[in-house]
Amino acid sequence: MSKRVTILGGGFAGIEAAIHLRKRGIDVTLISDRDYLYIYPISIWIPVSKLKFEDATIPLEKLRKVHGFDLIIDKVKSINAKENKVELDTQTISYDYLVVAVGGGKLKNKGVENTMSICGQPEQSILMKEQFDELLAKGSGKIAIGYGGNPKDKSGVRGGPAFEILFNFLDVLKKKKVRDKYEITFFAPMKDLGKRMGESGFKMLDKLFKKEGIHKRTGKKIKEFLPNAVVFEDDSVLESDYIMFIPGGTGHSVLENSGLPLSDSGYVKIDDHCLVEGYENVYAIGDIALIEGPDWVAKQGHIAEVMAKNTAYNINEQLKGSDKRKGYADHLNILCVMDTGNGAAFTYRKDDKDFIIPMPIVGHWLKKGWGHYYRNSKLNKIPRIPGI
Repeated sequence: MSKRVTILGGGFAGIEAAIHLRKRGIDVTLISDRDYLYIYPISIWIPVSKLKFEDATIPLEKLRKVHGFDLIIDKVKSINAKENKVELDTQTISYDYLVVAVGGGKLKNKGVENTMSICGQPEQSILMKEQFDELLAKGSGKIAIGYGGNPKDKSGVRGGPAFEILFNFLDVLKKKKVRDKYEITFFAPMKDLGKRMGESGFKMLDKLFKKEGIHKRTGKKIKEFLPNAVVFEDDSVLESDYIMFIPGGTGHSVLENSGLPLSDSGYVKIDDHCLVEGYENVYAIGDIALIEGPDWVAKQGHIAEVMAKNTAYNINEQLKGSDKRKGYADHLNILCVMDTGNGAAFTYRKDDKDFIIPMPIVGHWLKKGWGHYYRNSKLNKIPRIPGI
């Protein structure tokens, strides 16, 4: 009887793992609580009306038909790793191999319900669009954009999308010739913005902020969010009509009592091959996995896909009785095309090397082109390009 791999999560990591496992002829069941794959990197254009919500999604049923995996749309309630079982809302599933790719959770800042996030539930992007449209109709206002981190894990921060939202909003205001009517403030508990990208990224952001008249409130922890204000640890207040905030990342609640080894921040402990510590048939990939590395290490989509491909390879080698394995550590880097609405900046960091390349106009269209490539290549409508 053939072995079956069960994948929890229909995001970048889960879908990539399913595709590569099926290429090797391995039976796969993918479980997701959403019936679509959400393309987070291009969702930044939904709030500024450059992209419709459905254009940032791929129906999982279409992917199932193309790649031949089994699909269950249901919510995972718990994992019992010692008994090789996963409990869903409507049924219990047994597995031979398990790939945990449910994505990370978010820290619950006090009053965070008074904010919106481009890295939260996909529907939040629609709310962001509606409220941005209302603010434009008002004719003036205050905008606050920021992100947080996780003191227990250096990788629990995702600032890039916040910068992209900031510069896309700025682009809209300038094109409508109303930039002077809006006060924009960027906030974060970190003192220096963009340090994770390296010295070149930090200098570029600082220069852009000064050029565009963007205020900064940094270096102070966030105490709470009110309906129209951010309150910091010293009780100073940032008033705003519009608050976009990306909370620090943490583990997923479904992992509680799972039997899987977790870090202090709630991420699943894995080795370089993405195999969960203490198990021979459980892997964890993407944002849910504890990534070991330098201080600048970050959870990114391309790293999640590397982990997924390697996991498919490693499971296949296990099934063949081979000792061959592939690891993710050598692939750790920061690689991002940061869109600015009217251009982009290509940023790269690895070890002691970092650089940033401004790409006026063409950078924006390159990122839009990537969105079309990602969708169509996943559906096998165009060839996949290795590494992209």
